[in-house]
Amino acid sequence: MTELQNVRLRQEAWYGDTEFTVSLPASWDVNVCRMRGHDRPLLEEEDISQAFIRPIGSPPIRELAKDKKQVAILFDDLARPTPVHKLIPFVLEELRIGGIPDEHIRFICAQGAHRALMRLDFVKKLGEEVLDRFPVYSHNPYENCEYVGTTSRGTPVSINKEVLNCDLKIGIGGIYPHSVASFSGGGKIILPGVASIDTIQANHSLARLARQAGRSISFGTGFEENELRLDIAEAAQIARLDIKVDALLNDRREIIALFVGEPLAEHIEGVKLAKEVYATDAVPGVDIAISNGYGKGTESYHAVHIGTSMLSEAGGDLVIISNSPEGIVPHYLMGAWGEDTGGRFWQKRRPLPPKAKRFILVSKYLDRAQSGRLAPLDLMTWCRTWPEALEVLRQDYPSGAKVAVIPDGTIQYVPA
Repeated sequence: MTELQNVRLRQEAWYGDTEFTVSLPASWDVNVCRMRGHDRPLLEEEDISQAFIRPIGSPPIRELAKDKKQVAILFDDLARPTPVHKLIPFVLEELRIGGIPDEHIRFICAQGAHRALMRLDFVKKLGEEVLDRFPVYSHNPYENCEYVGTTSRGTPVSINKEVLNCDLKIGIGGIYPHSVASFSGGGKIILPGVASIDTIQANHSLARLARQAGRSISFGTGFEENELRLDIAEAAQIARLDIKVDALLNDRREIIALFVGEPLAEHIEGVKLAKEVYATDAVPGVDIAISNGYGKGTESYHAVHIGTSMLSEAGGDLVIISNSPEGIVPHYLMGAWGEDTGGRFWQKRRPLPPKAKRFILVSKYLDRAQSGRLAPLDLMTWCRTWPEALEVLRQDYPSGAKVAVIPDGTIQYVPA
């Protein structure tokens, strides 16, 4: 029996956070490409508390809460790895000190153009106690949004009315490399988070215009000049987002840094560290790139870019591991909604990713409706288990192969 070398990866975020073993022949040159911050110390409760007591560019929440009547706490959805439930107690304690009673607080999921959440989803994200104490809503990008202004780039900003009706707006999310906005976090909790579909479309259109003009729009790069990100920051100011809480995580969804403060100021500071934490040293010229979709498991297409960046210029095999019980998150702007229908930015057929001679999807939860966002289904080799995928790979590499294994391709990036 051929001797194997094993790499253990995380999978099924929000559904048990289990492990997945990738076994590869001992004769293959296997490189595990971890993000630079993977072994950074975890934050202790005292560290988290200090971030709230001494926010960046803003008074603490307890002071912002004085004389305020209604509070909206916005949070990201299950398509993001942020353990919001670990941060909520600190926010609620600040509001208690600031004199805000429970009945004046509501939580709103800022899922943008993703599907709405239901009670079981809210429990995963927030915990049972929050559901017991407070009303929790999902944002609806098609209804009940109110125009509040236009950005300097021409994006009309229409925002969830329930959010606008509150005189204290707090956002909780995370900073992660993003395919078009450079890094998420900051004002993204507002746009696309609680914006109308028309506002989301206008903002996302800036990415297309930037690409056409040859400007940088890619994972983790061009943050300072990224037009999408700048437009988002301006929209958050127009909507009067008061304070933002942004976590940085390791590849096990654990908090390793926290930034709290004025949304633009804390985001700029947080991205400085995020550029180091999520940065990954490339192993160029590989025959096989195995990119695991974990943190953003329902958007495993985010794992494609870092995988293709390491493939040989002559081309190679791109393997995406996508074990999310939910499949790919339905996206009202970009997703498929039928054989010949989709969102406003839907593409009926995408080409194979660059340098990918073959696209192998490893998933026990194949989503035939939405997986076309990764690669054309008819050009995809789908394997339910790792042994099936290994058998496919061995046929083309009987004696040896150079391999890169990326533990969480959805939050890692290779610096330009």
